[in-house]
Amino acid sequence: MSQPHGHVLVIGSAGLDIVGRPRDQLRPGSSAPGQLRSSLGGVGRNVAENLARLGTEVVLITAVGDDAEGKRLLNQTAEAGVDIGHVLSVPGQETGAYLAVLDGVGSLHLALDDMRVIEMLTPEFVRERRDLFQGAAAVILDANLPPRTIAACLALAQRAHAHVAADPASVGLAPRLTPHLKDLWLIACSEAEVEALCSSFAAPRAGRERTIDCARRLVSLGVEVAIVTTPDFGLGYAGAEGSGHVPAMQTEIVDPTGAGDALTAAVIFGLLNDIPLDEAVRLGVSAAALTLRWRGSVVPDLSLERLYAGLR
Repeated sequence: MSQPHGHVLVIGSAGLDIVGRPRDQLRPGSSAPGQLRSSLGGVGRNVAENLARLGTEVVLITAVGDDAEGKRLLNQTAEAGVDIGHVLSVPGQETGAYLAVLDGVGSLHLALDDMRVIEMLTPEFVRERRDLFQGAAAVILDANLPPRTIAACLALAQRAHAHVAADPASVGLAPRLTPHLKDLWLIACSEAEVEALCSSFAAPRAGRERTIDCARRLVSLGVEVAIVTTPDFGLGYAGAEGSGHVPAMQTEIVDPTGAGDALTAAVIFGLLNDIPLDEAVRLGVSAAALTLRWRGSVVPDLSLERLYAGLR
């Protein structure tokens, strides 16, 4: 398959994921036997690695601490094929981290994240790298970025005539993207994040039709392509090519961490390679299903062949 002209520029979070899954019932105020694992994470970093493993030229802008975790993150991300030449290493700061506790069936029970180091990605820092926006096939942002930095990235992308995709990262961070919906080529988010993005919106229907209504609402606010996910009803999508629904794949859930990032990356890969929206969305669902079955945030042998095999 021919690759799009230009690189993909990803600007967002990176850190260490620590995920625990109990072998027995979780009890408030007490520990529980379980499995713990750690891997590289961060929304922006995960999207960048997934794209690189699919054969895309990717440049990552993020910030890490000058600690052992930061060095590990840089080394392993570079080994995956991502250009890390513009990552900021901050003296005296700790690399970001995400702590998740799953329930017995593998769904997220609660999570904490510490991405304070990302605050060092100032508007001035990204403006000094304005050349990276020129010739980019797409720019991908996540809402861990400071609001002023998000605005600066969008302005630079507009001047470079580059598509901009965004990920809200969490319900709490989603409102950072609300002022910029009209400037987005693509957004991928959960149903709960749609409610945070559009505070006055309440979808009139339930189930699968609700996800389509949510996606159409984002398009009505200026987004070109919107994808809205739910754990039980799959996802709804909307764009100029129409709207639709893809049911959730019936698959074992080993670890949900990174599944949404894989979906985002696969959809963007598909659209940049002129794959129709409905097919690109199905490839995204396939990528998410693969990641759900993997005990880590990114499937290391991800490929387009594996995505299509998942559809069969």
